[in-house]
Amino acid sequence: MQGETDGLLGNVAAHCPLWVQLVNYFESVFRSLKSELGIRPIYHQLEHRADAHILIAFLAYCLQVTLKQRLLLHAPGLTPTAVLEMLAEIQMIDVWIPTVDQRWLILPRYTQPSSDTKLLIEKLRLELPSQPPPRLTAQKDSTEIELQTVR
Repeated sequence: MQGETDGLLGNVAAHCPLWVQLVNYFESVFRSLKSELGIRPIYHQLEHRADAHILIAFLAYCLQVTLKQRLLLHAPGLTPTAVLEMLAEIQMIDVWIPTVDQRWLILPRYTQPSSDTKLLIEKLRLELPSQPPPRLTAQKDSTEIELQTVR
């Protein structure tokens, strides 16, 4: 933050100490974002991209605080980092099955959690969503299919 006597910010700070407290609080929140969520600085050339980056970082922080509060109620010994590491075992995959008419049946599926992770999900009073519905694609050449499955 610039000096409290610089420009408009200095005028506001001189008349409203609460403003300085809020700015300091939000700066500490962003420092916390960088450490707790492992966010690194990103330099955007366009203002709307910088705004979007700040919005995503803020939403991530809100989710982090919400998870922390939920843990205090339902699983006080766990940290948000530990929970996210446990939930990271659940992955989304696409199973591609060729059909007889040269199309592909795509079954998007998430992997089944371990018993410990299932217990955690129960403790937090969460539910996994149902598996997504299958999709049927038009005929594609084999190189395009290989590229999609590697991603």
